Amino acid sequence: MSDTQEQTPTGPQAGPLAGIKVLDFSRILSGPYASMVLADLGAEVIKIEPISTGDETRNFPPFQHGMSHYYMALNRSKKSISLDLKSPEGMQIAKDLAQQSDIVLENFRPGVMDRLGLGYDALRAVNERVLYCSITGFGTDSPHGDKPAFDIVAQALSGVMSVNCEPGQAPNKLGIPLGDLAGSIFSLFGLLAALHERNTTGRGRHIEVAMLDSLIALQGYLSQIYFVTGKSPEPVGTQHPSIVPYGSFPTSDGHVIVACLTERFWHNFARSLDREDLIKDARFALYEARLANRTALQPIIHARMTQNTTEYWLQRLEEFDVPSAPILSIGEALEQDHVAKRGLVETVVHPEIGEMRLVRGPIRFDGAGPNKAAAPALLGENTIEVLTERLNLTTAEIAKLVSDGIVGSAR
Repeated sequence: MSDTQEQTPTGPQAGPLAGIKVLDFSRILSGPYASMVLADLGAEVIKIEPISTGDETRNFPPFQHGMSHYYMALNRSKKSISLDLKSPEGMQIAKDLAQQSDIVLENFRPGVMDRLGLGYDALRAVNERVLYCSITGFGTDSPHGDKPAFDIVAQALSGVMSVNCEPGQAPNKLGIPLGDLAGSIFSLFGLLAALHERNTTGRGRHIEVAMLDSLIALQGYLSQIYFVTGKSPEPVGTQHPSIVPYGSFPTSDGHVIVACLTERFWHNFARSLDREDLIKDARFALYEARLANRTALQPIIHARMTQNTTEYWLQRLEEFDVPSAPILSIGEALEQDHVAKRGLVETVVHPEIGEMRLVRGPIRFDGAGPNKAAAPALLGENTIEVLTERLNLTTAEIAKLVSDGIVGSAR
């Protein structure tokens, strides 16, 4: 037994959502990330994709043997069927699958699924227990409701870009697509809460989560700074708007992150700098004083830390128990010992593409992480399997659907 996957006498341990069926109409990022987490937790996820193109991200370079890095990153452990939703027959197949599903997930603009005949009211009519989750950019009643929404648009409207830069520099988007991911994460909260409620009521729900709402909900103390002071927080780069010292500090050959959230850590940091006198200096003795005198303290720290290398400071800060870290590249982060020890990267084998490395989900139950992932599916790879096992269609019926262009199959 490995240290990252618990085994039972009959094989891998079932996830806590084993038996839950998810019908996923979503594409790009916000919906696919949510359905991937549901798959990690044990749900069966059937991803519906257009016959000709599939999920748009299948065409985003770079590729590994023809499969997009973007699609790989967001679609492990799902089944793919390709379907013409604009045909009456394709719509009926989708309805038949929804009738058997616990969760339906979509992230189109408001009204698109209704026009297809696959909105919440239509699917509730065939399955009153269905949990129907819509991830939108802005929500149905927003003045922006009909506008296209992408991650950077949500970041811009949320205010987060205005503080994501060094003072005096141009606003910048976050390096990770947090607008999309925030919508994904809050949709999972809503779905799991509704799933629990359904165990009591037997009734489904329509869960709606907007990306912009979610990013605003994640502002944390930044929004409260505005409510308390009446002023929008100013950008401080890697520094903290109310805690000093905190952020990136230069060394003789790079930078080190230091985070002194408590007085104890500030005292430890001052001692590591061989500047214990700073602890008693009235300008720097307490939180508010250090914040008011940030511009006086920063040059003192910079002058001392630039005398030695990054490696020197990492060792010294650890010795003095100061919260600190090097600033790693994405590659360095994925190859670090922590990732290996925690089993956060795994290698899966696709029958046509071969080996690919994927990031694993972070949630552990009883010490074990998710079961080994299945490789991201080819477009329509599971069409025949799903139509046979879920809808009991015959080989001849499926062959006719394929020849009529209603469904597509990789086989």
